[in-house]
Amino acid sequence: MFLPPHLAVLFKPRDPIPYLPPGKLSHEKKFPPYSGVANLVAHFENPQDTPPPHKIKTLEEYKEEKRRAKCLQTDEKLKEEIAKYKPKEAEGLTGDPFKTLFVARINYEVSESKLIREFEQFGRIKQGKLVYDRFSGKSRGYAFLEFEKEEDMLVAYREGDGMKIEGRRVLVDVERGRTVEGFLPRRLGGGLGATRKGKPEECVKHSGREPARLRSPDRRDSSRYHSDRRRSSYRDRDDPGYRGESRSSRSGHHRDSERDRDRGGRVKERERRRSRERERDRPRDRDRDRDRDRDRERDRKR
Repeated sequence: MFLPPHLAVLFKPRDPIPYLPPGKLSHEKKFPPYSGVANLVAHFENPQDTPPPHKIKTLEEYKEEKRRAKCLQTDEKLKEEIAKYKPKEAEGLTGDPFKTLFVARINYEVSESKLIREFEQFGRIKQGKLVYDRFSGKSRGYAFLEFEKEEDMLVAYREGDGMKIEGRRVLVDVERGRTVEGFLPRRLGGGLGATRKGKPEECVKHSGREPARLRSPDRRDSSRYHSDRRRSSYRDRDDPGYRGESRSSRSGHHRDSERDRDRGGRVKERERRRSRERERDRPRDRDRDRDRDRDRERDRKR
């Protein structure tokens, strides 16, 4: 069969395997006798000149080292922010801090006027400020309400905690930034509560303030907080209603106690009247909610 030269090369046989005489087997070979290694020690490496072994970090060690470096950086930044934090000297803060109420966990859809209307049931509000985000312009979910009277603020502190506004329960507390010495906000590592302690199983998920048994001894309650304020903080500010430790004030102590007793009776009567008004308005609120649900259902069908 004829094949072209470039294909005939592929079928050409290989060269024959060259002949090699058989070698000796392993038991027939002669090896030099066994000897020691004393004459080879000089060629060994000196242990003092040996570099330390290079350890390669695992992924877990690398992540842990990165986390520690980030924690140290955050701590340094917090120290700088804490040194600059002086709420009593901040510009733009007006109003009496002992008549101001702090309201948190507010629904983001609630407006400032709506919040003031809800808390006006406890007393007249001088001014209210809902905090907004500087960049997005949206609500941050907390506000400060200044009452005209301190008694009204105390009533709102006791009864306003846990109120449901637009389907969400709010948290109420006194303003601690300008009244409690050494208090730090949440962004500087302070704050109260246990909703952000760490893991989900460690955090408290109930609404409202912490119960008394969960509070640490250094946290103040309302009564002790305001009693300390009357003893110390009023001396630091010019208040026309402040009474010093004079003889005339000590002699009129019984008149002050009677006045406080009458004031407490008026506060209780006001609370009872407001509770009756809330009971009267409750059916009206249910009807309004029912009409709102009916309108939503009609719009959904459309």
